[in-house]
Amino acid sequence: MTTPTTAELPFPGVRSGVELVPTNSEPQTGKEYTSDQEVRWCPGCGDYAVLKAVQGFLPQLGLRRENIVFVSGIGCSSRFPYYLDTYGMHSIHGRAPSIATGIATAREDLSVWVVTGDGDALSIGGNHLIHALRRNVNMTILLFNNRIYGLTKGQYSPTSETGKITKSTPMGSLDHPFNPVSLALGAEGSFVARTIDSDRKHLTSVLSAAAAHRGTSFVEIYQNCPIFNDGAFDAIKNNDTKADAIIPLVHGEPIHFGVEGSKGLIRDAQTGGVKIVATSDVAEGALLVHDAHNPDPSTAFAISRLTDSGYLNQSPIGIFRQVERPTYDDQARAQIATSREAAPGEPGDRLTALINGGDTWTVV
Repeated sequence: MTTPTTAELPFPGVRSGVELVPTNSEPQTGKEYTSDQEVRWCPGCGDYAVLKAVQGFLPQLGLRRENIVFVSGIGCSSRFPYYLDTYGMHSIHGRAPSIATGIATAREDLSVWVVTGDGDALSIGGNHLIHALRRNVNMTILLFNNRIYGLTKGQYSPTSETGKITKSTPMGSLDHPFNPVSLALGAEGSFVARTIDSDRKHLTSVLSAAAAHRGTSFVEIYQNCPIFNDGAFDAIKNNDTKADAIIPLVHGEPIHFGVEGSKGLIRDAQTGGVKIVATSDVAEGALLVHDAHNPDPSTAFAISRLTDSGYLNQSPIGIFRQVERPTYDDQARAQIATSREAAPGEPGDRLTALINGGDTWTVV
């Protein structure tokens, strides 16, 4: 089979060696990506909506199912690979990004996905997450954030709000919560986005952009836990409040929200960040225009800080950052290819010379 070039692929997150679905074959459907395993989440869990969206989206990749792999850690979200008819691995608590790094580096022909939760990724897995982001490994990370530990029955998590009363914090949590998007931007993530489990259209559009990105794509998904943290995202889901609660981010467009666009974002001259204003109080053209392709993540970071930070129940939604930079796995493969070339004036390849060079011992 002829190896397609990047330009020929519908999603350049996967390159050489990839096997595309033949163009003359029947189009794939979500049913083909649905496994025979019984889906076992609590009734009403937001994971169901995300699963359906992913199953419906995967056919758009145009890839064979055996060229897609999902890696998860431990938690409610980490049951995900069981329910997809692709390759998958239910791995170690918090270590899914590390395992996915090995897969992506060894197998350029695979579309590699990580499914994790706010506890799995940001507690025991925090170190692994930030290093995958800074390395810019070719993978897509889906972080389901329900602001609670669901699998272990309702303890506070790294994203639970200060004062949260749970089984492990009966007098209220003392911890300051992580903002996953701010964390990802601080780790120099090249693609950072946020979406909502119940908004199928927006979720699918973000997944499409994430899959098309060459490098690490990080997508935080607000996901409701109806048993242990029900209503955590009511403000952005309720039809009566979501217009004022959701700050939509669209590249190249002024950032405004609220009923009939009554609110917007401008630069804050005092703090150097951004602030919310009534659009009627500022001149036309004063609103901040969203630039997801800005190589400097400072503005994207400032926007991310609006999440429940002085603005009750408001949250920016969309793609915060989408920039191109070299990926770890591409560069690692290039080094290996170079190492297998013969050094000038020396027989054999550089890799063999390196292994046999320096101090060696013969064991008899």
